[in-house]
Amino acid sequence: MAMIFGITMGDASGVGPEILLKAYAAGELRYPVVAFGDLEVLERCNRDLGYGVELRAVNSPAEWREGALNVVDLGCLKADQVRIGQVDPRSGAAAREYVVAATRSALKGEIAAVVTLPMNKEATQASDPSFTGHTELIGALCGVRDVTIMLASDELIVTHVTTHMSLRRAIEEIKRERVERVLEMTCQAVARLRRNPRVAVAGLNPHAGEHGLFGREEIEEIAPAVEAARQRGLPVEGPLPPDTVFYLAVRKKRYEAVVAMYHDQGHIPLKLLDFEGGVNVTLGLPIIRTSVDHGTAFDIAWKGIASTRSLVRALDLAAQLAGAAAPAV
Repeated sequence: MAMIFGITMGDASGVGPEILLKAYAAGELRYPVVAFGDLEVLERCNRDLGYGVELRAVNSPAEWREGALNVVDLGCLKADQVRIGQVDPRSGAAAREYVVAATRSALKGEIAAVVTLPMNKEATQASDPSFTGHTELIGALCGVRDVTIMLASDELIVTHVTTHMSLRRAIEEIKRERVERVLEMTCQAVARLRRNPRVAVAGLNPHAGEHGLFGREEIEEIAPAVEAARQRGLPVEGPLPPDTVFYLAVRKKRYEAVVAMYHDQGHIPLKLLDFEGGVNVTLGLPIIRTSVDHGTAFDIAWKGIASTRSLVRALDLAAQLAGAAAPAV
């Protein structure tokens, strides 16, 4: 049997169900997939938007068959419980269960990778106050803490030393050991996606600290990590001024990837370049996990206008990372 890839339905109140059905109906999902979600919700969305997708309930990915969108029905939500376009604790709790089920399936080797559709943090936190994002939840389920986010597009790859935390805390978390570990994870991942990758490391402060004038994090934490990585043969350079490093990577083609120090430093340029096509990858896991790089988009949910581009690319990237054979054209 060909590799099977799991796709979580995301928050039912948002664009997740719509994107999944729309992409399947259009034949854009080029690899065998099984959805983790609620069959009733997908049936309602399918009917309301007229996609005409044949849906088949399965107990596990092992029951996957061609000819329909196979759904591991978790029975969390009824169709009439969905509050489209609204923050809903029930939808948030259900979305968490889809991720848990898909992750456990991947850990058992039932699926080759997990591809996630968007959740709403506020909705999920109503039932799980500790929830901060997919990355941290999946990391905990896999029993690992040393994980990070990689964003990928055709033009740029960005990884992050810190992710979902306040900027004040992120600055405190910029330590040599963490930077060095992210450089290692970055080089390993980028080498699977680009030939002879070159990785730039952004500074934290303006002008990368200006030799200590604007902060000492570059001198005391980042530069030593970069030097240690270079001594191990990793193709990294930096720390470079954050206001020019992305220009050098994208316009001058000097680097294939940039390691950012905090969430927005990396997310803003990537989303500016390719908001609809960017893909989120979690590094440091024992499984492959990719995701769309957009939110639940409550304002346009269930209107049939949401773009499927990020989902399609997330699945393609998951397949590439898993070593799946390219589908016949």
